[in-house]
Amino acid sequence: MPPLVLVMLGGAIGSGARYWTGRWMLARLGPDFPYGTLTVNLVGGFAMGVLAGLLARMGGNEPWRLLLGVGVLGGYTTFSSFSLDVVTLAERGQMLTALGYVLLSVIGAILALFAGLLVTRSFA
Repeated sequence: MPPLVLVMLGGAIGSGARYWTGRWMLARLGPDFPYGTLTVNLVGGFAMGVLAGLLARMGGNEPWRLLLGVGVLGGYTTFSSFSLDVVTLAERGQMLTALGYVLLSVIGAILALFAGLLVTRSFA
C-alpha cells in the first residue's frame, strides 16, 4: 500500500478516536477542564512508547510506523487543541489551572511514553 494511503487511513482512525474520546470525557466530566485533550495526549504518549518498543524489537517496520505512529497516533494526539485549551484557561483567568494543565500534559505524556517503552521491553 502506498505510504500516503497508510498515513491517511491511520489519520482517519486516530481523528475519529480523538473525537469520540473528547465527546465521551465531556459528557462524563463536563466542560470546566480539557479532560478529552489531556486523555488523548497521555494515552497517545503511552501508545507511542509501546509502538516504539515493538518496532525496535521487530527491527523497524516502515508500513506499521506510518500507519500507527504517523497516522493513528498523529491523528489521535493533538498539540493545537492543547495550545488552544491553555490559552482559553488563561483568558478565563485560570492561570494556575492553565499552568497545571501544561505541566501535567507535557510531563505526563513523556512519562506515559516512557512507561509504554518499559512495558514493551519487559516482554522482551
